[in-house]
Order: sequence, then C-alpha cells, then structure tokens
Amino acid sequence: MVSRRSGLGFGLLIGAGVAVQGRINGELGVRLQDGIAAAVVSFGSGFLVLVVAVLLSSRLRAGLREVRAALAAGELRHWQLLGGLFGALFVASQSLTVAALGVTAFTVAAVSGQLLSSLLVDRLGVGPGGRTPVTVARLGGAVLAVAAVLLAGSGGSAPLSLRTSSWLEGVPGPVLLALPAAAGIGLAWQQAWNGRIGTTGSPFAATVINFAVGLVGLLIVEALVVARVGPPAEFPRQPWLYLGGVIGVLFIAAGVLVVRWVGVLLMGLSTVAGQLTCSLVLDWALPTGAELSAVKLLGCVLTLAAVVVAARAPVASEREQVG
Repeated sequence: MVSRRSGLGFGLLIGAGVAVQGRINGELGVRLQDGIAAAVVSFGSGFLVLVVAVLLSSRLRAGLREVRAALAAGELRHWQLLGGLFGALFVASQSLTVAALGVTAFTVAAVSGQLLSSLLVDRLGVGPGGRTPVTVARLGGAVLAVAAVLLAGSGGSAPLSLRTSSWLEGVPGPVLLALPAAAGIGLAWQQAWNGRIGTTGSPFAATVINFAVGLVGLLIVEALVVARVGPPAEFPRQPWLYLGGVIGVLFIAAGVLVVRWVGVLLMGLSTVAGQLTCSLVLDWALPTGAELSAVKLLGCVLTLAAVVVAARAPVASEREQVG
C-alpha cells in the first residue's frame, strides 16, 4: 500500500503542475495577444493525447460506453456532461490574466472562488458524495478566502497594455481578479459533475468528456474572436509554450490515484499547498510584469489558512463521502 506521505507528496506535485500550467498558458496568451486562442491550444493538445489513448485501449473505450448507457438509462443527465465548460473558463482565465496578475494573485483568487463555491455545491449535494452541511469551520474558511482575494488584489499589477491582450488594457488589478475568481467558482461545479460521470463510467471517461466539451466551447468563442479581430499574427516556436494541455492531462490522471491513497480532504490540502508554494516560487524566480509584493505573500498565507480552516472535518466522514 502506498504510504500517506507518498500520497501527500504527489498531491504537492499536482498543485505545482497547476501553477506551471498557469504560467505557460499565460505566457502563450501574451505571445499570441489572444488568451482564448491560447486556451484552445491547451485544451486541444490535451484532447489529442486523450484521443490517442482511447484508440490504443479497449478498456478506456469501455468506460465511454458505460457513460452512454448511463445517459440512456437516466442515471446521468446530459447537462452533467458540461463540466468541461468550467474547465475551459479556468484555462482561458489563465491565458488572459496570469501575465498581468502574476501566478500568486491568480492562484489566490481561483482557490478562494473554488472554496466559496464548494460550500454551495456540497450543501446542494451536486457531487456523487451527497449533501454536506455548511459548518462553522467551512463558513469561516470562506470568509478568510474573501479577505485573501481582496488583500492580493490590493498589491497592484503591471501595466496591462504590456502584458495582456488589448481587450484587457486599462482594467485595474482588483477588477481583473474577478475572472480567476469566477473560474474558481466554476471548478467546484466541474469537479462535482465530473465526479458523477466517474462513478457511472470511469475517471478517464470523465476526463475525455471534460476536454471534449471544453474544447468545443472554446472553439466557438475563438471563432467569434477571429471573425471580429482576425487570427493571431504568428504562433511562437518555443515548444514549452504548448505543454499546458499535456500537463493538465497528467495532473488530472494523477489526482485519480492520489484521492484513493489519502482521501479527498488530504488531497485537496496538499494540492492547494503545492499550487500556492509553486506560484510564489515562479513569481520570484521568473517574474512577469506583476511584482511579488508583501501583500500578495500575505494573501497567499491567508488563503492557505482558509483552506485549512474550511477543511477541518473528521477524516472518517470525508472518506464516507468518497465511497
């Protein structure tokens, strides 16, 4: 059996992967001067990897057939397949805002939005684990999360005309934080709906559907952008700028294993810790136009505290929800 320490270590690596993906997609969005096009590249490359895997594995194809059977039997609703749209929003927000806000401020906003939304998702029982009451600890964590977003936003940002597409020029940093916060809110619903798919088909089937739906949504939006302003003038030649989608597939697949080893609670804590820590390192070692200020550091610490407070629940009950 894999030790808890090993599981937590992999959770930290998953969180770091999310932060690295954000930096890659953000830089690609700046180079293309089109954040939606960068998101299409990220989702498209990840989807191609998944298509190859499906073609090579009969077991993976069987999982997709089980999802289709669950839809026909009414065990799944068609709208529960739309979680990929929220994933597309998250990747698009990375491409549009990371270069201006910095990875740290983006991460604080996204994690805080996700935590707030999780309260409602758990209360409504949207996910496969059923209803979870809003406890004092969870509510207290949400309040801390909101404070962290406001604090991180007060740290200022770089001139947006230098680091983002022209549509965001002149948007103040605190207002720009609303996009990753909204993407974080959507992540909670994405995870809940993907969890429903995973219980009827397989975690891999949920991943394939997630990427397919998100890619379709992004292609529709990008078609409207191209019709209005034209396609990107030139695609950069650096190969590392096209690794965001592959990294996304890897950390989603790894998450399926880690949650079995350490449970939902410890995976969530370790993933967020890895994401925030790596964000700080990236903003320090490879700064974008946004400076790593003391208030952003404090906002990061406050978000970690919010996650710890909100996740304070008996381990047993958390595992019961998974089963």
